[in-house]
Amino acid sequence: QARLLESGGGLVQAGGSLRLSCAASGSIFSINAMGWYRQAPGKQRELVATITSGGSTNYADSVQGRFTISTNNAKNPVYLQMNSLKPEDTAVYYCNGDISPTRGTPSNRYWGQGTQVTVSS
Repeated sequence: QARLLESGGGLVQAGGSLRLSCAASGSIFSINAMGWYRQAPGKQRELVATITSGGSTNYADSVQGRFTISTNNAKNPVYLQMNSLKPEDTAVYYCNGDISPTRGTPSNRYWGQGTQVTVSS
């Protein structure tokens, strides 16, 4: 089993910045893709940004140009640099990984426990 652990959340004023980190541990043979999702109170979880094993990135329209997902060649850890934060970015941010735990095992999607990001106006 792989495990994902997020860190870096907190309280910040509008216009400020935060960097989230997600470290994968446990049984990991390969990481196919990593991503960040968020869930605000009363709303569904939504995609924020993803990065594939080939380095391709994808962003939600709402964060394009403000957030940057990055990682190293091992795709571990993965970061989310969040700039020009807005109150509507307030949510619990979850790390997600498409990970094959052992050779020959189909990949599974793993989730971290989430980290709270609060942006005050």
